[in-house]
Amino acid sequence: MADVMAQEVQMDPGVEMDPGVEIDPGVEMDHEVEMEQEVEMEEEECTFSGDSDYSDDSDFVDEISEEELLGDLLKEKPTEPSEVNDTVIVVDGVPKVGPERFEKLCNLLHNIFEKFGAVVSSGFPKDSDGKTRGYVFFEYNDVDAAREAIKQKDGFKLDKSHTFRVNVVSDFAKYAKVDEKMAIPEKEPFNYVGNLQSFLEDDNCHDQFCAIYDEGMTTGIYSNTAPEPTIVAERQRWTEKYVRWSPYGAYFATIHSKGIALWGGSEFKRIQRFNHPGVIFIDFSPCEKYLVTLSQGDTPAVIIWEILNGMKKRVFTIDMSQEENLRWPIFKWSHDGKYFARGLKGVIQVYETPTMTLLDKKSISIPNISHFCWSPKSNLLAYWVAEQDQIPARVVILNIPSRTELRVKILFNVQDIRLHWHNEGRFLCVKVDRYNKTKKIHYSTFEIFHINEKQVPVDIVELKEQVQAFAWEPTGNKFCCLHGIPGYTSASFYEIKSGKVELVSTMERKSASHLFWSPAGQFILLASVEGNNPPGTLEFVDTGDMSVMHIGEHIGAGCVEWDPTGRYVVSTANYWVQKEDAAAWFWTFQGKLLRKFTRDKLILIQWRPKPPTLLSPEQVKKIKKDHKKYSKGFEAKDRLLHSRVSKEILDKRRELMDSYTEYRQKCSAQYQQDTPYRRELRNDVNTDEIECGVIDDEWTEVKVESLFSEENEVIADDKKGKE
Repeated sequence: MADVMAQEVQMDPGVEMDPGVEIDPGVEMDHEVEMEQEVEMEEEECTFSGDSDYSDDSDFVDEISEEELLGDLLKEKPTEPSEVNDTVIVVDGVPKVGPERFEKLCNLLHNIFEKFGAVVSSGFPKDSDGKTRGYVFFEYNDVDAAREAIKQKDGFKLDKSHTFRVNVVSDFAKYAKVDEKMAIPEKEPFNYVGNLQSFLEDDNCHDQFCAIYDEGMTTGIYSNTAPEPTIVAERQRWTEKYVRWSPYGAYFATIHSKGIALWGGSEFKRIQRFNHPGVIFIDFSPCEKYLVTLSQGDTPAVIIWEILNGMKKRVFTIDMSQEENLRWPIFKWSHDGKYFARGLKGVIQVYETPTMTLLDKKSISIPNISHFCWSPKSNLLAYWVAEQDQIPARVVILNIPSRTELRVKILFNVQDIRLHWHNEGRFLCVKVDRYNKTKKIHYSTFEIFHINEKQVPVDIVELKEQVQAFAWEPTGNKFCCLHGIPGYTSASFYEIKSGKVELVSTMERKSASHLFWSPAGQFILLASVEGNNPPGTLEFVDTGDMSVMHIGEHIGAGCVEWDPTGRYVVSTANYWVQKEDAAAWFWTFQGKLLRKFTRDKLILIQWRPKPPTLLSPEQVKKIKKDHKKYSKGFEAKDRLLHSRVSKEILDKRRELMDSYTEYRQKCSAQYQQDTPYRRELRNDVNTDEIECGVIDDEWTEVKVESLFSEENEVIADDKKGKE
């Protein structure tokens, strides 16, 4: 092979030899030996005899990853068993059925679990008799579908005897390897957001309210102090749409394009966030445990969330073409938050918490149902059914969960019905609008249901005019209604005494369009909002003696709201309606104007609610009886709070007075301590007890008169001046 290579070199026409250079024969031989050794080494490497070491050096570093080198092959790598097990769930608590009911059970479970994703396969283990063992396997395409099924259906109550427990198959292997020795878990840092009821600790019992101004760009929370409200928190772009307080005032909700944020505590830190893009409406359960949100878009949906952990409890797809879904809230809660219900065409669907499942797995069939509402103090549901095909209308009071009808009332010639529960759930007023015989003019009647009495008796109050507004007294037995022509109405007051409805008084020729009772009762505000004639008229009435305490006027006021304690009323003129004079006016319950709260481009004012008192009725009665004992202290505080002097000056004066009192006491103690020393210097005479020798009769009063200036002015006679 060396000869061939030498010949190739000699025969290569591209190589020019210098004619003056001679080639040494010894050098040529050495070159041939080296070429032969290299060829032998190449032949040894090609033999793959296995004697050679092909391992990398100890300091060799491979810079190419397996994904870069074998990416295509790794994609075809079989899935690890742990990953497969994460897509397989096992459902325990399934009914044990025989072959005759197996197909029905199979279809039911597939309908339940196929909502979360495509089911690849399923397994129903059976015993030797062909009866299912009470657990089922489902395999999904991906892990996310399996996790969602576990999240939604773990703890799902199928019926009274069967509750699902759902886990992934990999959990069994994980729990089988649990170490018998207990390992103390690490403490996770507690995210303390503050006391959610800190606003109740105010010594002066000041209420709080939120305000949105700067055309929605700024949101502030204020304390209703005197003489001007004190700001508690203020932020720019705190909300994108509007705000909402929870029923007991613990949470402050802000609405954004991507979802909802809840704030609370003394510093209003963010407590929870709920991701629901396109949300437009929100609602709280009465117990502040759940939050309900509604989104808009191609597929509108209602989501029920648990507030404490932020978990999504249930999702409902809403058909906005149905009239029943155009009224918010779509779901109505019972007073204790144990049930929530919605009305659809011909049915009422009642769901129970915390499973969020349909009560008894079936809806309440009520053909031609028009409206329903819960009692504010018990799990009673009232609804009414309109007339149809010569079948009269009827009002029904239903007990939940037993679904027994507590009372049914048949009504004729009905145009419309409105249901009004008393705040304490003791009465239900059914306002019935009827046609007269000519079916041109309609009038109203009241059907008063006495809920707590035996067999629920009904009283009927007839009016010859149409009722424009109705409202119960929150804490008493009175109710008020506005009847007549809009803009020229009469206010009639009724009271339930000894089980009978009696007319107390009627105030005629009122311009009011809305009724606003004080939360404490007795006082009511007759108000006319923007659009009525005249707008902005506020009439404060004391129903104790049926006297008008004051008549005020706030032009452009479109919203009126009492504070939770019933001490103050705020009337708001919205910037979007009243561009020039947008402001909120604060009034006392007697109608005295306290202040005008002005902010640039004011949009909204909302009082912060308070939870119900924990005191018993006897304790409240005793406090009212002993109120005079504390009245002097309250009056002193009120005078101090209404002072125009700023808080800084008052604090400075208080510090100076305290320091002066301390210094005076110190000097007095020192003076008493030096008494023996003074007596020793004055020959044992106590000069502190010697009175002044001046007698009162020796004093002479002298009056001194001084003339400082004298001016003379001549006033001409009017008659002479005219001449």
